[in-house]
Amino acid sequence: MRITNYVKCLPLMAVFFAGSIHADVALKDNNELLGKWALTAEAIKLDGEKKFVSSSWEFKNDGTLVSIATDSLGRTKEMTVVVKYTVEDGLIKKQVSPGRDKYESCSVVQKEGSNMIVRCTNLFLFLTKK
Repeated sequence: MRITNYVKCLPLMAVFFAGSIHADVALKDNNELLGKWALTAEAIKLDGEKKFVSSSWEFKNDGTLVSIATDSLGRTKEMTVVVKYTVEDGLIKKQVSPGRDKYESCSVVQKEGSNMIVRCTNLFLFLTKK
C-alpha cells in the first residue's frame, strides 16, 4: 500500500478512535451500583465546566434510588427524593420524579475504582462511592 493511501485513511481512523474513547460501560445488573454514592458535580458536556453539588444517591436492592440533596441556603436544608430504578440493556432506567410513570435512561460513561460518570438526559453526573 502506498503512503498516500495511509494518509487518506488517517482521518477515518481518528474518527473511529475518538468515538471509542467515550464508549459507555454496559452494566450487567444493579449489583454494580448498590450502595451510597456522593454526587459531587454535574456538567452539560463531559469535558465542560463542572457545577459542584452536594448530594448523595443510594441505590437499594429493592429497586429504589434515594437521593438526598443538601442546600445550606434553603429553608429545609435537606431534601430526600425516592424514585424507582432498574438496570436494563446495560443502562440505568430511573423515574424522572416520584409517582410518575415517566423514566429516563442513563448510561455509565466511565467507571473506574470508586468513581463513576453517568450521562442522563442532557447532563453528566460525577459520582464517588462512599
